[in-house]
Amino acid sequence: MSPDEHSEPGPSPGRRRRPRYPGTHPKRFEHRYKELEPDKHPDMHDHIRAQGRTPAGTHVPVLLDEVMTALAPQPGDVVVDCTVGYGGHAEAFLRRITPGGRLIGLDLDGEQLARTGQRLADSLGEPVALVLPGDVPSRGQPPPTIRLYHRHFGSIGRVLGEEGISGFDVVFADLGLSSMQIDDPARGFSFKHDGPLDMRMDVRRPHTAADLLASLDVQTLAAALRTLADEPAADAIARLIVNRRGRQPITRTRELMRLVFEAKGISMRQWRERPERRPGDLHPAARTFQALRILVNDELSGLEQLLRQVPYCLRSGGRFGVISFHSGEDDRVAAALESGRQAGLYESVCEHSITPGPTEVTSNPRSRSACLRWAAVGCRL
Repeated sequence: MSPDEHSEPGPSPGRRRRPRYPGTHPKRFEHRYKELEPDKHPDMHDHIRAQGRTPAGTHVPVLLDEVMTALAPQPGDVVVDCTVGYGGHAEAFLRRITPGGRLIGLDLDGEQLARTGQRLADSLGEPVALVLPGDVPSRGQPPPTIRLYHRHFGSIGRVLGEEGISGFDVVFADLGLSSMQIDDPARGFSFKHDGPLDMRMDVRRPHTAADLLASLDVQTLAAALRTLADEPAADAIARLIVNRRGRQPITRTRELMRLVFEAKGISMRQWRERPERRPGDLHPAARTFQALRILVNDELSGLEQLLRQVPYCLRSGGRFGVISFHSGEDDRVAAALESGRQAGLYESVCEHSITPGPTEVTSNPRSRSACLRWAAVGCRL
C-alpha cells in the first residue's frame, strides 16, 4: 500500500476544523467555543450555570428580581439603562415596558454595545438604533423602541436633550464590571488569565493600568487601594509595586497578581490549599485589580456626575436605582439619595440597601458584593 492509503482523511472541502486546545477542558477564553456559541450548543450554558459559574462571553444580571420590584417598570415607560453591558437588565425592562415603552441604553464599551444591540434585536424582534460618538440621534416618527448610545452615563442630561423628551420614568445603573470584560484576557481586567494590564472600558481613554502603575507614587497608589477597594494591605502592596517597577515595568496581569501575593506574604499554593476555603472567597488580588480599574476609567467622577443629574432627568413618579460593589461607591450613592430627599428632589429613598440572598450568591458568586439602592420622585398619577 502507498503511504497515502494509511493516512487519515482530511477535512471535507470548505470545512474548517476548530482549533485544538490542550487537556480535556478548554481553559483559555478563546478556546471555549461551546460557551461562545450558545446557539450551536444550547445545553452548555445551563450546565455551567448549574455549577455556579458564568459562561464565557456572557453576563448574569445581579439582583434582577429586586431591581424590577424596586423600580417597577410599567408598559409605556421610558427606561434608561446607564450600563447596558450584555443586556440582561435591559431585556427584563423591555419585557415589562412594551408595548408602548422605550429603552435607552448607554455604555462605554462600543464593541460590546454593538453585540448587545444585535442580541436584543434578535431576542425581542425589535429594531435597534445605535448612536456612535459624534452621531446625532434621528427623531423619526415614531422613535425606536431601543436606542443604544456609545456614551458615558455622566452624559445622561445631554442624552435627555437629544431624545427631545421631558424626562425618563426609570433610570438604572449597574456599576459592576461585566463578565464579558472580566473573562477576556485581552482586556486586562482579571487576574485569572495572563494578559496586558489595560483595564480601559473605552479604548479611547489615554492611560492603561500599566501606565498608572509606572507613574503613581507610593502614597497615591496606597490611598487608591484603601479608598477604592478597602484593601487592608494597601501600603505594603503600593511599596512593593513602586520598588519592583524600578527594576522592570509591570505590564501583565499575572505579574501584578504575583506582586500582591508577595506583599501579603502568602503563596498561590497556600491560597488554593487553605483549610478554611469557602465558595465565593475574595481572591487576594481582587481589591487591587478593582482599585486600578476604577482609577483607569475615572469611575467615581462619572458616578458623581450621574448622581447630580438624575433628579432633574426624572418625570413625576420616576424611579432611580443603582447597584454598587464596594463601600466607596455605595457611600456616595447613599449620601446623594439622602441629600436629594432632604432637598425635596426625591420623595422617598430606600431605608436599607438590598443585597443578594444566599441562593443567588451560590448560583452567581460574582453577585456577592452587590448592593442596590433606589429613590423615587413624587407619585405616579
